[in-house]
Parts: sequence; structure tokens; C-alpha cells
Amino acid sequence: MQERLEKLHAYMESRKLDALIITHPKNVYYFTGFLTEPHERFMGLILVRGESPFLFVPLLDGEKAREACPAIMIYTHDDSQNALTVLQDLLPTPLSHIGVEKNHLTAKTYEALVSIVQATEAVDVGELLGNIRVAKDASEIATIKRAIWVMEESLRRTLPLISIGMTELDVVAELEYQMKKLKAQGPSFSTIVLAGEKAALPHGDPGTRVIQAGEVLLIDAGVYVDGYVSDLTRTFAVGQLGAELLDMYDTVLQANLAGIQAVRPGALIAEVDLAARGVIADRGYGEFFINRVGHGIGLELHEAPYVHSQAVGELIPGMVFTIEPGIYNTKIGGIRIEDNVLVTKDGVEVLTSFPKELQIIG
Repeated sequence: MQERLEKLHAYMESRKLDALIITHPKNVYYFTGFLTEPHERFMGLILVRGESPFLFVPLLDGEKAREACPAIMIYTHDDSQNALTVLQDLLPTPLSHIGVEKNHLTAKTYEALVSIVQATEAVDVGELLGNIRVAKDASEIATIKRAIWVMEESLRRTLPLISIGMTELDVVAELEYQMKKLKAQGPSFSTIVLAGEKAALPHGDPGTRVIQAGEVLLIDAGVYVDGYVSDLTRTFAVGQLGAELLDMYDTVLQANLAGIQAVRPGALIAEVDLAARGVIADRGYGEFFINRVGHGIGLELHEAPYVHSQAVGELIPGMVFTIEPGIYNTKIGGIRIEDNVLVTKDGVEVLTSFPKELQIIG
């Protein structure tokens, strides 16, 4: 944590900032080890130039914060107080040049912060924090691997329970039960289970649609473990599939493998998307591939790098992201195969190991 905080202090010095006010709960966790969701209450990691950093948290989280980061001063506010008024008394003023996360703050809170510290300039540090977090260290990678194992084992335990006649929501319930049995903190996003033609909706909502023979079943799910996420998609055959669905599946599988093969340090991020996209286009399904090929995962489900055909930048060791090409034909269904990969110093490590060969269930 100290090394991470030193990066923030160095940035403050380089930009001549008087203070940094970090409010996104995931970024607070990254730099302090304290993880909570304050909901509507104000929380922040405050760094004032030349002073020791401190955490400003709701009173109900105070004890948890002290246990998580005993080396950092903790200040609290209760529900009867105006949090920013309390914070104002803790800060020297004026703080003319500050850094804030503009994407995370509401306009009302942003304006109030600028006012209480009498800032004349407020720099957005969201991209900076994302760049600091983008290369995962050994501890983070180990935690992501545990999250992947929990997700894959949850799916392994659920598959034998799936049968024709169940609804999509039945499968969601079974899968999320297994996640909890395996000590996941919870799903990392709303679990997606889509049958038949609904599988062509990349972010469709599971419902009472009944699983039937001769169609696909798409399952996209992930879990939180110690604050880090996993994100896995596999598409299954419910009984025997027709020729077009089989060809779609093979095309997506080859696109997935091509995307993985393109991953190496120094490669352009866009090349990964283009490698997978090229396979799907060459097989005649280009119009049905409507999403980017991947996104970074870590403390958040979607974070840098964002892997699409117009992405700027190169892959660096420590990046962890998804590769999830898909074909979505609303007439017969959709196919998506998603892996989590790590950029290593000399290539790529595929962190997910769940089989990708087409499996028949039900």
C-alpha cells in the first residue's frame, strides 16, 4: 500500500496539486486495503501535500476501517451531519489545485468540494488511477485466479443439475447458490442465463423462458473474491444442434483462439480485437459480432484496458482482460465464448480453464 500511495504523492508533486480526494470505493480499497460500499454516504481517501493521508468514512464504517488500515488516520461523520462540512474542518484552506475523480462524483458533490476547499483548479485523476491499477501485481493475480476457480467450480457443479423444462431463472438460482457455497462474496454482476433465441441478446435478462431441446444455452457469470472479479462465458448445446448453430459455435471458438494468440507485450490493444473480428468476418458473420472483444477485469468488472478495434495503446505485462467474441443472430440464438487472460513478460497466460469444446447438456 505504501508503494501505491507514493505514486500518488509523486503525481501530486509533478502536477503541483495541493490535495487529492479519492472517492471511488474500489480506488480507496486499492490504496488503503479498506473495502466498503458507502452507498449515498460520502467517503474519501484524502491526501494533502506535505501531510499524512487520512480516510474520511461514515461512522458506521469507522471500526472496520481502523481494522483494515491501522497505519492510516481515520475520521468519521454520522448521518446527522453534513459530511462535507465536517471534512472542511479537517482540511487546510485554501487548497487551490486539487485532483478528484470527476466520473465518480455527482455534480452537486463536485461543486461542494471545490467550494469548501476554495479550489481554483480541479484536475480529473480518474485516468491516472486507472493507469496505476492496470498492471496487476502478483497478489492481485493470485486473487483473480481464486475468483476464476470459484466461478468455474460453481459452473461445474451446476451443469449436471440443468435439464430440459427448467427456466433460465432456475439455472441462475442454482449457479448463485453454488457460488455462495464456495465462499464467493457474491456475483460480480447479474448472472446471465439465456436460452435459444434469447442467447442473441448480449446483455439479456434471464426470465421464465423454458430450456428446450435443440437450442443453445448461454451462461455468463462471475464472482467477487476478496474484492476482485472473474468473468466467464460458455455456451452449451441442449441436445443436438442444427448445422448453422454448430458452424456459429466453431467460428466463435476459432475467433476466441485467434484473439488469445494475438496477446503479447508490446502488441497493440486493437490487434487483439481485430484478430478475433477477422475470423468472424471471414466466415461471413461479421454483421452479427456487435460488441468489443474484451475489457479489463480486476477490482471492477469493466476497467482498463478496453479491447476494441479503435483502442489506443499497447499491451503491458500484468494486464488482465477478457477475450469474448460472439455471434448474435436473433432468429436462432447467440454464441459467446469468454476467457480471462494475463499478459506475461513474454506472452499470454490463459487464466480460465473451463473446457471450450461444445458440451451437450440437459
